[in-house]
Amino acid sequence: MGKVAKSLLSVLLGAALITGCSSGNTPTSSGQTGAASGTPAGGKTELTFFYPVAVGGPLTKIVDGMAEEFNKENPEITVKPVYTGSYQDTTTKIQAAVQGKTPPDVAVMLSTELFTMLDMDAIIPLDDFIAKDGGNEFASDFYPAFMANSQVDGKTYSIPFQRSTIVLYYNKEAFKEVGLDPEKPPQNWDELVEYAAKLKKDGRWGVEIPTSGFASWMFQSFALQNGKNLMNEDGKKAYFDTPENVEALQLWVDLSKKHKVMPEGVIEWATVPSDFLEGKTAMMYHTTGNLTNVKNSAKFDFGVAFLPAKKGFASPTGGGNFYMFKGTEEAKQEAAWKFIKFMTQPERAAQWSIDTGYVAARKSAYETDRMKKYVEEFKAATVARDQLEYAHAELSTHNNGRVTKALNDSLQSAVTGETEPAAALKKAQEEADKALATFNK
Repeated sequence: MGKVAKSLLSVLLGAALITGCSSGNTPTSSGQTGAASGTPAGGKTELTFFYPVAVGGPLTKIVDGMAEEFNKENPEITVKPVYTGSYQDTTTKIQAAVQGKTPPDVAVMLSTELFTMLDMDAIIPLDDFIAKDGGNEFASDFYPAFMANSQVDGKTYSIPFQRSTIVLYYNKEAFKEVGLDPEKPPQNWDELVEYAAKLKKDGRWGVEIPTSGFASWMFQSFALQNGKNLMNEDGKKAYFDTPENVEALQLWVDLSKKHKVMPEGVIEWATVPSDFLEGKTAMMYHTTGNLTNVKNSAKFDFGVAFLPAKKGFASPTGGGNFYMFKGTEEAKQEAAWKFIKFMTQPERAAQWSIDTGYVAARKSAYETDRMKKYVEEFKAATVARDQLEYAHAELSTHNNGRVTKALNDSLQSAVTGETEPAAALKKAQEEADKALATFNK
């Protein structure tokens, strides 16, 4: 990636990445909103590439630049990015395009949309392409925790790209101020409560955990730390109302209601990083995709750490993968695969991680000279990667939209005090069971 592109990418972080891994506003577009069809004059293969951009501006220029770089290296192919809004907007547009028999040729979409796309018979397995390009050697270079949301029934349906885990950010100067060791963040739930209580003062909360946008993602981290994931591997069962999960949700509610170390009510996803950077909270749970923004914007020394443990350390993965779709001609599929390989090359994955804070999805990216140098200068860049040892697949099931909405609605009800945790999760479980009933006959 060129210097101009990298500079632009740094500029965008305060606007785009602060919205998280799958949040968004008004979509922008570099062209049409549907998929392109046919092959342009001159025999070039033209690819429509759907990419989730939450806001307009520099990021569109960055992705345009990456596409142009690919086009120059591959003069027989023309990639045309189409900016499709948030991840949710992107999924909606892809569903409409698939139903209209004009699917994109390639897209970045949430890794958790795997079962949604399979339910629509919309995507193709990528195993034949992988077999031609290194086979297991290629696939095994991607971190297993990221591949967990990419594979089902022995087949690989997407390739990890901009991936993340949830990490704990903390203000080291605030730690010093209250007598806490700035090199020792909280290691478990008890210490999280204890430290947050010490750090709280007028104008500053001890900790903030967003309750809007990605409530199920945040909750999943507590659930995993207390022993079990929220679903099974084939996406046909949800496990929401277990005693362990009720205990996990009770902790989250207690941080505000009982311990008074976190604001009550809805805490907006995008507000939390702003509060952290402005000194309004001493700790926050947020995506590692915000790391470079915090690095560039913080006026104080900060730390990044694993999420505090209960029975063990844990975080769900997050972020987007590359998908390819049925109904596209063979030449386009070959070209789309070439583009996916280009975008996930180790050097490019390393630079993407440096510029954004997302985890480089490939192990070999961390063996590149540029990444080694960066990590040596900025140790925090390894935290999310190292946490992958304790990471698990993000919540993803058949009928995923309905199942996730049921959980999010119930979590909102609990954290706002409308419903007790046990009752909230019981309701979510009932809704999930109904949504998954047809897949368990």
